[in-house]
Amino acid sequence: MTYSMNYVVENVNISAKTLRFYEEQGILPNISRDEKGRRVYTEQNIDWLSFIRCLRETGMSIAKIKEYKELFEAGNITFVERQEMLKNHKLEIQKHIEEELKHLEEINYKLAMYELQKDAVDKNPDHVFKCHGMEVNILNE
Repeated sequence: MTYSMNYVVENVNISAKTLRFYEEQGILPNISRDEKGRRVYTEQNIDWLSFIRCLRETGMSIAKIKEYKELFEAGNITFVERQEMLKNHKLEIQKHIEEELKHLEEINYKLAMYELQKDAVDKNPDHVFKCHGMEVNILNE
């Protein structure tokens, strides 16, 4: 089964500009054309596109994706190299997630401090708000 660019744009949630860019960069290969010269996508193209999006959305560069694609096209002789590449990318993602979770903890702490002091601030406009070792008079902010 084949799909038009419009179908891919609407159902894969990607812009036509991005599709053309990926093709120009050589990371979305083997895009056929119909008799009128319009791009035609296969299930395999769409599966690969989904993987590209996964890699991009997790921070992999176009250059690295292109390297991965070229390794894949070289066949099973590059199996270990591709596996290592994905393992390294996974570690980078995990590190990023851990950092984001730390930031989320900080924000949750700040929100908890606001919640704990809400009544005091409501009752007394001169209440000294305490959070992260800082004492701030709400009126002076």
